[in-house]
Amino acid sequence: MKLSLNWLKKYLNIPYTPEKIAEMLTIVGLEVEGIDKVESLKGGLAGVVVGEVTMCEKHPDADRLSVTKVVIGDSEPLQIVCGAPNVATGQKVMVATIGTELYNAEGVAWTIKKGKIRGVESQGMICAEDELGVGHDHSGIIVLPSNTKVGTSAAEYYNIEDDYVFEVGLTPNRSDATSQLGVARDLIAYLRVNEGYTDDLKEPDVAGFVTERVGLNIEVEVLEKNACVRYTGITINDVEVKESPEWLKKLLRAIGVKPINNVVDITNFVLNEMGQPLHAFDANKIEGKKVVVRTLAEGQPFVTLDGVSRKLSKEDLMICNATSEGLCIAGVYGGMGSGVTESTTNIFLESACFQSRSIRKTSTRHNLRTDAAKIYEKGSDPNITVFAIKRAAALIKELAGGAISNQMVDVYPKEVKPAEVRLYYNNVNKLIGTEIDEDDIHTILQAMEMEITPLDNESILVKVPTNKSDVLREVDLIEEIIRIYGLNRVPVPAQIRSTISYTEKPDKHKTKEIIGDFLASSGYNEMMGLSLIESKYYAGQDIVDEKEFIFINNTSNIYLDIMRPDMLISGLVSVAYNLNRQQNNLSVFEFGKTYRKSSKGGYIEREMITIFLTGKRQEESWLTDGKADKTFYDIKYSVTSVLQRAGITGYQTEEVEDQTRFAYGLKVIKDQMVIAELGEVKKSVCQKTAIKSTVFFAEIYFDVLLKLIGKEKIQVSEISKYPTVRRDLALVLDKSVKFSEIARISRQTEKKILKHISLFDVYDNEEQLGSGKKSYAVSFVFENNEKTLQDKEIDHVMEKLVSQLSDKTGAIIRK
Repeated sequence: MKLSLNWLKKYLNIPYTPEKIAEMLTIVGLEVEGIDKVESLKGGLAGVVVGEVTMCEKHPDADRLSVTKVVIGDSEPLQIVCGAPNVATGQKVMVATIGTELYNAEGVAWTIKKGKIRGVESQGMICAEDELGVGHDHSGIIVLPSNTKVGTSAAEYYNIEDDYVFEVGLTPNRSDATSQLGVARDLIAYLRVNEGYTDDLKEPDVAGFVTERVGLNIEVEVLEKNACVRYTGITINDVEVKESPEWLKKLLRAIGVKPINNVVDITNFVLNEMGQPLHAFDANKIEGKKVVVRTLAEGQPFVTLDGVSRKLSKEDLMICNATSEGLCIAGVYGGMGSGVTESTTNIFLESACFQSRSIRKTSTRHNLRTDAAKIYEKGSDPNITVFAIKRAAALIKELAGGAISNQMVDVYPKEVKPAEVRLYYNNVNKLIGTEIDEDDIHTILQAMEMEITPLDNESILVKVPTNKSDVLREVDLIEEIIRIYGLNRVPVPAQIRSTISYTEKPDKHKTKEIIGDFLASSGYNEMMGLSLIESKYYAGQDIVDEKEFIFINNTSNIYLDIMRPDMLISGLVSVAYNLNRQQNNLSVFEFGKTYRKSSKGGYIEREMITIFLTGKRQEESWLTDGKADKTFYDIKYSVTSVLQRAGITGYQTEEVEDQTRFAYGLKVIKDQMVIAELGEVKKSVCQKTAIKSTVFFAEIYFDVLLKLIGKEKIQVSEISKYPTVRRDLALVLDKSVKFSEIARISRQTEKKILKHISLFDVYDNEEQLGSGKKSYAVSFVFENNEKTLQDKEIDHVMEKLVSQLSDKTGAIIRK
């Protein structure tokens, strides 16, 4: 939100610097993110002063030019050559002296210089309105009243005052601070309590709201009474739509609002002044002379003011005419065919209060984050619609003329009354952490325009104004008290007490830090994905049963409609985001959770570590050509390294059974628990997120990892002084036989001296090996810690191994 200092001064007498005001705003819970100085006119008209023309003669060489003498003070008169047709002796004029910097219509600066015009020296310029930026007239110079004092600066004469604009970060609960006047109320409460301020708040003037009988009136019917809390409307006849006066345009520009015309600018002015959205319709374009607040059919097209045709939801609240034709998306955006234009003569002015939830859904559904929608989302005050419409109507009558109808429509089915909250003095002091006197509590509450009624010696009943839609509980009221009292006044205790805490091993958070640091040092980047995802990514996939989805009512983004049931898809969305921005070589990991419904009732929440790899193994450099792609073995190495870093050994690997996510892969098992699954992601799954490149994925079940950490005792043994012996076998096997089975049979056959088994080659050639066959080249490493092994011993073991492998797997030794 943008807050104008000049605007604030309309309501308060605040002789403070912008920095001091920013400090006070921060104390009352309005975080100031920045302060910008806004010049009323570029350059501030420095160097432009009032002068008097004491001589005016025709230029000797140009009939259209005049040679003048102008007095601007005690110095010698300036000789100025002027081309204006209306210059004359005795006039008071605006003079730009030598060195003055002025700006053209495009905002480009140019400097007044001493020079000659048709051979006659000119020492400045007598200015027209457009040359100073105080108007658009260029037909002649500005002629000032005769009593204007010579030497008065232009800045003083035009009362030019620079503005300061505060960028204020509003939290969602501050429905009372969505306007200039709302912030002024907060400031005056703080000033009364902390600075001894005694002046009253200057309320907006509605004295110009005078009604009369008019020829055109608009009826109103509200069909959706839940979504439309209150609807106030009035007709103004015979207006003249034109450009707004300069003061109004300046205030709007200062807060980043583009001026359009006097009627629209007034609605924007009142919105920002009072926090009450308004909408002006061309009354002649409202068919049937009736406004109906209702919803329309699902999918019905509606063209908004930006020229975009949007398909409506059956839940979108609409402002319609008598024939159910949409005029405006209520509280969000106007329609193309009903807005105010230069040809408009009669207007219907709307001031309404719509249900915050309804507007939030519609606004996010159509991605229309308008100022009006933002106010309604926080909860607008239904009890200011009439005052706001009077304020706007009075301004329209002042700036656009016209007659205000005496038939104001106000549909208010169920009046919203101030919330009543019981406040206990003891709870105030207990929660804030300091002793605030009861009288001070009363003063603070009354400064915020809250009514108080004593109940007993310990408590009071507080009536909360309806502009504070979030203040409904005692704790909310205490938060309001501390905002105005000032957190900076709460003393910091001289002593700090703490208790010794003990964390069971393994420490979950420390384990995360260790693994995260390890992966980061291995060249990975950590990513953090949302715990929400679009259900559409799972359509047509068998990754997760839809019955396990946890749907949410996400009013901030209706597309993110489920809690993520797995971390693969959400990770792929992040990978796709990076790939689309030319980050093609990715090595990323994430700590996160998955959320599913349980078939037994309740929910299942699991914590994971996920790893994603795609692209080249190394960036191109003079050392490498950068052509080698990441492979399955890179992701396998990363997983085994993580397990090793966590101290987990003795696990087995099996081929992954999940064919819905992986094209191929492995799962890691220990003590009948799956620790991790890894492999290449299926192309069909990648295509759901528009990824064309190969992606490798691993997920480590963090809960299982924590169970296994620390279970294995560290054993220390002396390095053997006897040599190892290696023997190799080439085994022809059925393709269904896995290496893990070979390793298991071998270890069962020889447990004493067989130290290591490794698969170092796989050969696949059906013409040579036969149909359905493959060849494994397996190495066996033997060692005896007590003596040197003899060939006879090794041969005997190898014979047993060959026999067992042949019997149990059908392996044939390839000679």
